Amino acid sequence: EDVEAKSITMFKAITQIVLIDIVFSFDSILTAVGLVEDVEIMIVAVIISMSMMIVFAKTISDFIEQNPTFKVLALSFLILVGFLLVLEGFGQHVEKGYVYFAIAFAFIVEIINNRIRKKNHKKGLSVKEIKESYDDV
Repeated sequence: EDVEAKSITMFKAITQIVLIDIVFSFDSILTAVGLVEDVEIMIVAVIISMSMMIVFAKTISDFIEQNPTFKVLALSFLILVGFLLVLEGFGQHVEKGYVYFAIAFAFIVEIINNRIRKKNHKKGLSVKEIKESYDDV
């Protein structure tokens, strides 16, 4: 069936990115207020984090473009954090150590999968041979 594709203008895309960045920055600042007593530390932390985002934006963008499964992983982390915030809102506390372990574990598994995929791609293996290479791990 015909599906009409919606086009987005550059202005709309930039506006959406800026709005999302403002929401996440505001959320981070509110979190920092709960963690730190000194306003100066929060200001320095925000300046450092924004500077790092500006400096590494192209590098991270290129990496995500080459490895789209990391985008899916990052989105699943956002869903996890959102779910934990909802739980906290209902008074259910989840130990942060469990969350950090789950995130680190998923990240390590994805790094291993990414290396295996790249190694198999360089060798030009068939799907069957790729499955067998996973069995060897």
